[in-house]
Amino acid sequence: MRNAVIYSPQMREAVMPMEESLCSIEISRSANQFVARVQTELGGLREYRSRTFEEILEQLVIDLQEEFETG
Repeated sequence: MRNAVIYSPQMREAVMPMEESLCSIEISRSANQFVARVQTELGGLREYRSRTFEEILEQLVIDLQEEFETG
């Protein structure tokens, strides 16, 4: 038999660490391109466009790494 632990909302706040949102990312796709909208406290709101999903993810990762490493 497995033991289950159930937390009430009050217990969850006491036991689990608070989460902090670092950025907001929204990715959409039109007929011929992907559009990513990113918002961070340091960098503000910016938009990326690419024909491939892989390229847009690469752009996001590089820029966010640079921002959070230096910020």
